[in-house]
Amino acid sequence: METIQSNGLERSVNLTIPLNQIQEEVAKRLKHLSKTAKMQGFRPGKVPLSMLEKQYGGQLHQEVLGDMAQNHFYQAIKDSQFKVAGYPTYDANPEHKEETTIGLVAKFEVFPDIVLGNLKEVTINRPVTEVTDADIDRTLDILRKQRVTYTVVDRAASNDDQVVIDFKGFLDDEPFAGGEANNYQLVLGQNQFLPDFEANVLGMKKGESKSFDLTFPADYQAPNLAGKTVRFDIQLHEVKEPLLPAIDEEFARSVGIQDGDVAKLRADMKKNLEREVKNRIKAKVKDHVMQALLDTTPIEVPQFSIAQEVQRIRQNTLADLESRTGKKQSLDLPDSLFVDQAKRRVSLGLILGDIITKESLSAKPEQVKALIEEMASAYEQPEEIVRWYYQQKDRLQEAETVVLEDNVVEWVCSQVNTVNVPTQFEELVGKE
Repeated sequence: METIQSNGLERSVNLTIPLNQIQEEVAKRLKHLSKTAKMQGFRPGKVPLSMLEKQYGGQLHQEVLGDMAQNHFYQAIKDSQFKVAGYPTYDANPEHKEETTIGLVAKFEVFPDIVLGNLKEVTINRPVTEVTDADIDRTLDILRKQRVTYTVVDRAASNDDQVVIDFKGFLDDEPFAGGEANNYQLVLGQNQFLPDFEANVLGMKKGESKSFDLTFPADYQAPNLAGKTVRFDIQLHEVKEPLLPAIDEEFARSVGIQDGDVAKLRADMKKNLEREVKNRIKAKVKDHVMQALLDTTPIEVPQFSIAQEVQRIRQNTLADLESRTGKKQSLDLPDSLFVDQAKRRVSLGLILGDIITKESLSAKPEQVKALIEEMASAYEQPEEIVRWYYQQKDRLQEAETVVLEDNVVEWVCSQVNTVNVPTQFEELVGKE
């Protein structure tokens, strides 16, 4: 078998298909077609072969040639070491001269040979975090703020207060769209409005009015207002101060602790935060590992695989938009939006697959079960979640894929230099 490396991962092979084989197969298919073919003026199955050949011969010839080209191609590479990516394309061989045969050139891509880079020179930082009482207190404060109520007070407005105001904006002494509201409830200090607007409300009392100028940022979302100076007239009707609920039995019940035990609330919260910390650390280490694999093992990726992944990402993007908007999406999203992401995914898939094969890694049933039980523990009825995973093969396969990736990450971590880095809880999970 003569193969030619055209460029990169592209290969080609010359195929020779005897014309008599094509003609015999076309005749066989015409005969089969004649048993059921319908044509005006003839009963079903009685149409002359000559008429069928005239109408369908060209189409059948192309079908047979395509089928035989495919068979000859796979026979030609049967004993080769090629790992074919995608499907070949066929062109006429311009150098073919024989009249009794048809010469084709099959062009195809192959998967690259993976040679893993030197992981011994890689250092991966693993965050180490301990959940403290202060972290629990901060999380409880977030829950309290989500349940805040407001009560009317007779004083000047300050940050965290909720004020009830009327406002009207003027551009060149003319009201502008979206610049007016009555009895608007604004919580100061939460950046709901532009900082200069809120700064002018601070210190106002019930019944007071004010006019002030404000310049919109140059990159403001409304083009007609970007960079423009406007005037706002505002009137304040009420000032309300925030009241946060006490952390007591009632509060504990409101967040799911049925018996109202505050100590149990804190214990459950610590357990949840520790689970969150574990998942964040796991995700960060995985990201570092994947980047290390890409950095140390650069590979060329088949264009066919990239095109397939681009299509998959595009479909997922449209499905996500549809789920968010409730409307079917018909956006024509160009490939260029997804090519980099697709190339990264395909590259990682090939590298991970190579490690899994060479290191004989697998997702053991006990590992899969442990993962599912851990994920289920975050729900009120964990046994239902476990049952749900084991009811469908595809759900179980998702869990197996996660475990397999975890095993790859663990193997890579055993090859690199791993450094534990003390990390604050808020730095790890992000400030709310």
